[in-house]
Amino acid sequence: MGTSKGKGVRVAVISGVCVTMLGGAGYGMYNIASALNGTTTGGVQAAPTGPPSGEEVEQTTAKFFAAWEKNQPEQAASLTNFPQDAESLLTAYGSDAHITGVHITPGKATGDTVPFRVRATVSYGEETRPLAYASRLNVVRGVNSHRPLVDWDPALVHPKLAQGDSLTVEESATPQIDAVDRDGQVLTKEKYPSLGPVLDELRKRYGAKTGGRAGVELVVRHEGSGAADTTLMTLVKGKPGKLRTTLSASAQAAAEAAVTDYTNSSVVAVQPSTGEILAFANHRDDGFNAAFLGELAPGSTMKIVSAATLIDSGITSANGPAPCPPSAVWQSQTFTNLKDLAPNENATLSESFARSCNTAFVKFADEVKADSLATEAAQRFGIGRDDWKVGVPSFDGRVPSPDGPDRAAGLIGQGQVQMSPLNMASVTATAKTGTFRQPVIVPLSLDGRRAATARGLAPGTSQQLREMMNRTARSGTAAGVMAGLSGNVGAKTGSAEVDGQSRSNSWFTGYRDDIAAAAMTEDGGHGIDAAGPIVARVLRSAG
Repeated sequence: MGTSKGKGVRVAVISGVCVTMLGGAGYGMYNIASALNGTTTGGVQAAPTGPPSGEEVEQTTAKFFAAWEKNQPEQAASLTNFPQDAESLLTAYGSDAHITGVHITPGKATGDTVPFRVRATVSYGEETRPLAYASRLNVVRGVNSHRPLVDWDPALVHPKLAQGDSLTVEESATPQIDAVDRDGQVLTKEKYPSLGPVLDELRKRYGAKTGGRAGVELVVRHEGSGAADTTLMTLVKGKPGKLRTTLSASAQAAAEAAVTDYTNSSVVAVQPSTGEILAFANHRDDGFNAAFLGELAPGSTMKIVSAATLIDSGITSANGPAPCPPSAVWQSQTFTNLKDLAPNENATLSESFARSCNTAFVKFADEVKADSLATEAAQRFGIGRDDWKVGVPSFDGRVPSPDGPDRAAGLIGQGQVQMSPLNMASVTATAKTGTFRQPVIVPLSLDGRRAATARGLAPGTSQQLREMMNRTARSGTAAGVMAGLSGNVGAKTGSAEVDGQSRSNSWFTGYRDDIAAAAMTEDGGHGIDAAGPIVARVLRSAG
């Protein structure tokens, strides 16, 4: 609990005690201090400590629900540990959002957690709509008051609410959109849940350009974040505009299904010949679009860029030497390989790439200039310049030019290197075609955006990368995952160690004919453990 909010609870307690004094209860100042400090003096019982009892949980939630149902935000907020925040949102619930007739049905408590269902009515003029949803709350003991209190979280009011959000009914600033895929099929967040935040953003940016007419809606307003409002309900229908996207409904369905089995996973698929985004999906509890906005070390998938750097710098080639010792030291930091990877002092770059030998790449840190990897990423792959115009917010990758141990770490996708699955799908597409095409989700012509540009790869470099990625897919670390995929294929596995995690983040990127995909699973293990099966499933959708 923050200091300022903790003080808020204490003030409420002191105020209540003072009223008792003025009411003639004969409660002396000595006993007031004793009560606040939780001590027992003169027969006054010590303040309770420890988790709230079952009875306290039941009584506190009953009082909170009763005040909420009666639209008494001040009374309900006083039963929480952050009364100021609670009162503001609960007031907006009844006024700005026009939600009335609230009826709350609690479920069976589990410890201090109480699930419940809300039924209510949303009104605007003569229009009314029923509202129903499920949520949950926790009861905790106040730090200063020692009272059982509802642990305030905006999500308990509605699961779509986060800190700083508010609820309101408003005439839409932009019309609803009917987003369609590249073949004209309608895309909805009900059928494709991962599309929700991006469809909201597309509507915010392009709704006024699609010929629609705005309606009236109940929305979650994300104050200060810059994110588009989240529509919860339409009270007065407008006329949706039609927005064509680059997405493929079949690829999107495959992406949504692929991430289902792996928590905290994200995947992106692009078309290498155009840069068009075919699909993306996230399986996360927080709703964050990590597919486009994630900023995480990509592990050995970064070796695509590193290998291109070595080739373009004239240090080695696909068939040139890249010895794979059991360990390598760079500026007092020791790097090792994955367990059971046999060393090979006579390995070529192609072999070390396909087997994902870390030490082979680290050994080149002496020959690679401090800025070489960053320059290659920016000038050849369009990464790290913060100039992509995708059509929705995206992270464009980060490849610094560090000296010290992070120079070696960067070559194996660790240290300060940061990527999203979108970045790595684009890197793979560039490696496959030799041409950088900035990813887009709506046509550039829709609003006159100017796409980012980069030099791309020399034909010889692109050819060598394809050969190494094909070897990885057919007989290297990706072979088990890519087995059975026909056509022109290539892949690269990766795992990235993260402080505080028991397992590494799983990364995998690959292509099949004219589709390239990359995936990441936090705490997923090796590349073939989680991210690999996700990518393979998406690549199969192109068949």
